[in-house]
Amino acid sequence: MSDSPFSYCLNTSTIRSEGVSVMEYIDIAADAGYDGIEPWVEEIDRWVDGGGTVGQLRERAESRGIRIVNLIAFFEWAVPEAERRARGIEEARRCFEMADALGCSLVATAPTGIHDRVVNILPVAQRFAAVTDAVSDFSATPLLEFWGVAQTLGTAGEALLVATESGVPDVKLLADIFHMYKGSGHHQGFEHFGPGRLGLVHVNDYPAQPTRDTITDADRVYPGDGVAPWTQIVAHLKHLKYQGMLSLELFNPTYWAKGPVAVAQEGLAKLRTCVEG
Repeated sequence: MSDSPFSYCLNTSTIRSEGVSVMEYIDIAADAGYDGIEPWVEEIDRWVDGGGTVGQLRERAESRGIRIVNLIAFFEWAVPEAERRARGIEEARRCFEMADALGCSLVATAPTGIHDRVVNILPVAQRFAAVTDAVSDFSATPLLEFWGVAQTLGTAGEALLVATESGVPDVKLLADIFHMYKGSGHHQGFEHFGPGRLGLVHVNDYPAQPTRDTITDADRVYPGDGVAPWTQIVAHLKHLKYQGMLSLELFNPTYWAKGPVAVAQEGLAKLRTCVEG
């Protein structure tokens, strides 16, 4: 038995494969030994459009003993344009309703719509409070996410500012090893999160080449196959007493070509080696 304080989750982007349904992703993750899975809203929409139900997905996950941990969603909650933001809030409510139906407790709340431009960060904090209030009648919780590629809400520091200035109690953050490197060039942000602040951690690795200014999501590699400071990262997480999920999130076409079963298995093995030794 492992004495790791962490559990392991599979983000379905890691095993993206044409013609494979989100139902099959649940089975692949369970068979590989993951404790949880992170599906994307678009995958669930395709399942439903094809005649399936959200209830079937929840039943399958429960029967396989795997948690649906977080829903990967994209809604424009933070944009300065009022009409776009109103549509974003409407989409947010749809996603949170879906999460509740799945028995999923978190919904990624990312910088969609402000990632490609610089906007004043303080109003973003107010808009996070607004979207949190707009979905407060659901059980699922917004998970504030920052993207290292984003021009606004692209660093751990900006995420902490939004969390603090929003006035929302107990905001949970989604930290991503690749995004922390891409946005800041380091992972010292972990030192400032404080116990209880992290809701989820996306794990991955990155090579020395391409360089930080040109590296993209497609360059992500398995944990341990790049240059990320894994000893330091694990020490940070243990210091924070983080005992949540480490979710493997990759977007590497080379891995997709290997097939979802092989990648799910290899990814978990490499992640365990980095974390447990």
